[in-house]
Amino acid sequence: MNILVTAGNTQAPIDRVRCITNVFTGRTGGRIAATAAARGHAVTLLTSHPEAVPPAPADRLTVRPYQTFADLDGLMAEAIPGGRFDALLHAAAVGDYHVAGTFARHGDDLVDVSAGKVKSDHPELWLKLVRAPKLVDKVRSEWGFRGVLVKFKLEVGVTDAELLPVAERSRVQSGADLMCANTLDGMADWAFVGAADAYQKVARDRLADHLLAAVEALAAGRGR
Repeated sequence: MNILVTAGNTQAPIDRVRCITNVFTGRTGGRIAATAAARGHAVTLLTSHPEAVPPAPADRLTVRPYQTFADLDGLMAEAIPGGRFDALLHAAAVGDYHVAGTFARHGDDLVDVSAGKVKSDHPELWLKLVRAPKLVDKVRSEWGFRGVLVKFKLEVGVTDAELLPVAERSRVQSGADLMCANTLDGMADWAFVGAADAYQKVARDRLADHLLAAVEALAAGRGR
């Protein structure tokens, strides 16, 4: 199969030298991409952390780096339409907000102080954040992807019993075939993988092979 994998965090620039991002390192997506290549698939990996990709057959793995949300959006918009890929595993930890302005308080007013490098002498700064589109929700609708789609979901401060219905609603919303869901506290050890009423708790060291076997089975069932 031809497989597309996304991995890593995205940056929301505040100015040309600062950004908002998250703590995720792209190791999960990198491991999935390397494992897929080792299983004989042709893999394209979009990642903000190329250094986190394990060794893999170079002739079957193409790595395309990105930094910002806009970078990843552009790479996915370029890669997905046209039906080149049989499967997409969207493991990137995509930011939920863009920075729409940087403001400082002058008396009772907030004044826009956005610049190439915001001055550091303000006693406080206020950032205006606006909701970013969900890239995974563009996969089926805007980009017309018809292959096997795997969505990833992480929650904080929930139990397993609370996680699963949240994960399933999220899968259905995006039209994904499979969901891979975990919690921040448990992400180093396990993830739930599945759809509808059939979720399985998978150990972290088995996750890449488990996901890819499930993807291969779904694709084979569709004659891909």
